Amino acid sequence: MSTELSEGRDLDGLGEQATDGLTDICSGTAGSSMASIAEYYAGKNVLITGATGFMGKVLVEKLLRSCPEVKAIYVLVRPKAGQSMQQRVSDMMKCKLFDRVREDNPDFHQKIIPISSELMQPGLAISPEDVEKLTACINIVFHCAATIRFDEPLKHALQLNVIATQQLLSLAQQMHHLEAFIHISTAYANCNRKHIDEVIYLPPVEPKKLIESLEWMDDGIVRDITPRLIGNRPNTYTYTKALAEYVVQQEQDKLNIGIIRPSIVGASWKEPFPGWIDNFNGPSGVFIAAGKGILRTMRANNDAVADLIPVDVVINLTLAAGWYTAVHRPKTALVYNCTTGGINPFHWGEIEHHVMSSFKRNPLEQAFRRPNANITSNYLINQYWILVSHKFPALIYDLFLRLSGQKPQMMRIFNRLHKAIGLLEYFSSQDWEWNSDNMTMLMSQLTSEDRKTFNFDVRQLNWPEYIENYCIGTKKYVLNEDMSDIPAARQHLRKLRNIRYTFNTLLVVFIWRVFIARSQMARNIWYFVVSLCFKFLSYFRASSTLTN
Repeated sequence: MSTELSEGRDLDGLGEQATDGLTDICSGTAGSSMASIAEYYAGKNVLITGATGFMGKVLVEKLLRSCPEVKAIYVLVRPKAGQSMQQRVSDMMKCKLFDRVREDNPDFHQKIIPISSELMQPGLAISPEDVEKLTACINIVFHCAATIRFDEPLKHALQLNVIATQQLLSLAQQMHHLEAFIHISTAYANCNRKHIDEVIYLPPVEPKKLIESLEWMDDGIVRDITPRLIGNRPNTYTYTKALAEYVVQQEQDKLNIGIIRPSIVGASWKEPFPGWIDNFNGPSGVFIAAGKGILRTMRANNDAVADLIPVDVVINLTLAAGWYTAVHRPKTALVYNCTTGGINPFHWGEIEHHVMSSFKRNPLEQAFRRPNANITSNYLINQYWILVSHKFPALIYDLFLRLSGQKPQMMRIFNRLHKAIGLLEYFSSQDWEWNSDNMTMLMSQLTSEDRKTFNFDVRQLNWPEYIENYCIGTKKYVLNEDMSDIPAARQHLRKLRNIRYTFNTLLVVFIWRVFIARSQMARNIWYFVVSLCFKFLSYFRASSTLTN
């Protein structure tokens, strides 16, 4: 491939041989209009950043499975944790996610071409040879790479989410056959607003000026001024994603641009199979903690809309937006709010109910306690239950571990859990309204076949069924637990229930001995309460008899 590229690419000449060579390599031509999405991507060379991440992997899989004639998928990858980029891509392709593609085409890996890159380095650390290769043949760019950590230091978040985007846009402008540049943002980029339209809002500060100002500051100074910079946004993630949108919009006169804004991305709805998830991020970690019986309380608004969006819905919309942007070439960057709250709302209280029900039917192995988490919007009540249901049991369990010669760990686990939940509190305690006209418009542009193959119609989403599959997905794909072990897991829950009943009985006896048996006044109050209960039961039985 690299030999063909070096032979077919002439940076300065416009001769027929060079043109023919490029046409042979880059079989798609700008502005070509196809009857379907799959036909459009046929013969195209696609560049994906963040391909080893959650959404990136689903995007690669969907392209290979639903657009089998795609020519090549170039993925920007950096060496990590002692692994080369080739090893990381190889490990990614062994993932269960690619089982359906593997069945259809065992040699699918030949279409995936890794490019060594580092988003923190100038020019993305792409070699001159790879730059030449990419500028010669790429037709569509999907920019998925970003840091999604809410507590990322501002400098780091700015480098990954804004500066790296600027450098990728600079590279895109050198691509001679580029037809579309699709940027993955977040629906919460403008979460300081209650109503969010499909437009790019002016950023709180000019990105270029901010980058120049932070260059000379040490990390301590940046950390101190971060709260004032981000203002009424909750974290550096949403702040830098808003800046990145503005940076992308500035290139709309030079590139065909589309921006996708997903809300809280969760497990897959249908593709490649229901419930696929591979990480603890966002709601997944909360679901697992609740299923293990570790999480007992969470501060959220029961009536607030939980704007979850399945990952396959986001990817289907992304590929459709790539097709529409390339074929129709909108004069300005189109923004797609990829959300469910305004179309098919589901609330945090409903999620609590269905998650608990699902994990009682399909329990996780070796649960710490029976699943029984509660949501409250009251700060004091939440703190009370954290003390009673989280910290107190953790201290007792750690004491038991110390006495048995083991390393205490539960308090550390709960501290990490509280930190993660605290970061999510802002998003689980309030509502937003997103306009989704562009999403509706795009759906109307698809053929009936494409609407099935690239379905992003969330009106069809059955929430109880989706949450059930999500919980099972965390069990199967995140924790790698076998579904055949569910009977044993149910037996373990029954054992935990019996332990709880025994503990509660002993606690009542203890309270009786300490507080009631030693005090005449306490005994009198106790006997009075018991006699009232007995009289009420007698009255109830008599009333029932008379009624019959």
